[in-house]
Amino acid sequence: MAGPKTTQATLRRTLTFRDLVVYGLLFIAPMAPVGVFGTLDAKSHGAVALVYLVATVAMAFTAYSYAQMVRVAPRAGSVFTYARVGLGEGPGFIAGWMAMLDYLLIPAVAYLFSGIAMEELVPSVDRWVWTAIAVVVTTGLNLWGVRAAALVGFLVLAMEIAVLLVFVAAALVELAAHGAQRDWLSPLTGQSGFTISAVFGAVSVAVLSYLGFDAIASFAEETLDDGDGKGGKASNTSKGGGAGAPAVAEGAPAGKGSGWRSAAGPARVSRAVLTCLAVAGFLFIVQTYLAALLSPTSSSELAADPAAQGGAFYSAVDTSVGTWLHDLVAVSKAIGAAFAALAGQAAAGRLLFAMARDRRLPGVVAKVNAHSGVPRRALLSAAVVTLVAAVWAARRDDGLDRLVSVVDVGALTAFALLHASVIGWFWVRKRAEVPSVSRHVLVPLVGMGIVIAVIVEASSTAQLIGAIWLGVGFVVLAAQWRGRAAGGTGRTGGTGGTSGTAGPSSGPGDPGAGAR
Repeated sequence: MAGPKTTQATLRRTLTFRDLVVYGLLFIAPMAPVGVFGTLDAKSHGAVALVYLVATVAMAFTAYSYAQMVRVAPRAGSVFTYARVGLGEGPGFIAGWMAMLDYLLIPAVAYLFSGIAMEELVPSVDRWVWTAIAVVVTTGLNLWGVRAAALVGFLVLAMEIAVLLVFVAAALVELAAHGAQRDWLSPLTGQSGFTISAVFGAVSVAVLSYLGFDAIASFAEETLDDGDGKGGKASNTSKGGGAGAPAVAEGAPAGKGSGWRSAAGPARVSRAVLTCLAVAGFLFIVQTYLAALLSPTSSSELAADPAAQGGAFYSAVDTSVGTWLHDLVAVSKAIGAAFAALAGQAAAGRLLFAMARDRRLPGVVAKVNAHSGVPRRALLSAAVVTLVAAVWAARRDDGLDRLVSVVDVGALTAFALLHASVIGWFWVRKRAEVPSVSRHVLVPLVGMGIVIAVIVEASSTAQLIGAIWLGVGFVVLAAQWRGRAAGGTGRTGGTGGTSGTAGPSSGPGDPGAGAR
């Protein structure tokens, strides 16, 4: 006897290409190098602009792999979904587990940056208070709806870019009038003691500035398709995936049995990922090049005085242009960092939602609010974690360093599994299209090599914390498998929850799909 028809929780598609780029740039933050400029300048022996050039190229390989996989599996969950599709259930869970370090704690870092900047402007109020206020305000915007948050984010992003343009103009005027403090090529060639290994060591820190462009992929289910008109709740039905679940059919690209009306939605996400990285890389290189030329402190002096590294960008602006620009940059950084956290929190909510919908986290998290169309419980869960982490770090002198060390390795490990997913899907499983040696093997292999090299160059603390988190993930995964074996049930496409709750999906990552 046939059971009742089951559906999966479904997100509402309302986002345009501009919205996606706005979310990505907000999460990255156009002036992200401000907080780490001094550290990178010291580590690279003055070749700070070269560091960002190398980091942009390195991240381009990862962006390309994201662009490949979002067409295969245009669903919420980002790297969790892609690894599950290309490598299987176990690697998919581990990828999502490691990505949680990035998606849950990067917003905490951004909130802390906002609190630090506001404390500079209003010293009478402790930074942890400003940090908590930023969490509450941005969480409210996220709960309001993804479209509303994107519109507010667009205004904030425009403000940030305007401030950055003011800085560039003021720096050029200062350099034309009084010349540079360093050799004109030194931001690309370094000062005394320059080595390639030093540059790659700095790149391991610089990639933190780019973490966020990949968050665009987590909004795949909320991106407008050509058949959506002005948006609204999608009415997709996919084979074995549950009504409303835009899972890709076995071996089919988006638009051909995938539940999407056309391939335009996934293509829009792919283009946004690549665009966001290119724009961010250009902005990072320009601002760090100019800041290095304006800096009155050499890279060797910064290396000898770690306490001065955090404010090195502000010092360069203060001594060369004036305090007015210092204050303007500080205000922009305070507001921009808070809204970077807004975008990060939204992406974290989608990751938790996707993992819960696929029964890798408690199903109660996989609820979509009928009015706003957002995964409210997942967003609130992410907000609680980031609030606790951000306030804890704000009340410690070494809080920022501890948070940053945790984030990097988690994100980079997830990136490595992403590259492996491209090879697994296109070359090993030979699904969706004729595989290409260059696009589906060489590019992900180079990207994986770069990511592994950056992990090797990371601090021992970051490596240790990443290894511990990975070990915990394996324990959780083993417990889930043992629980399913004891219960005598596995993942099948014929069971599921009620509408609005998590249910299994028989998308391309279902281990049973290939056998059917």
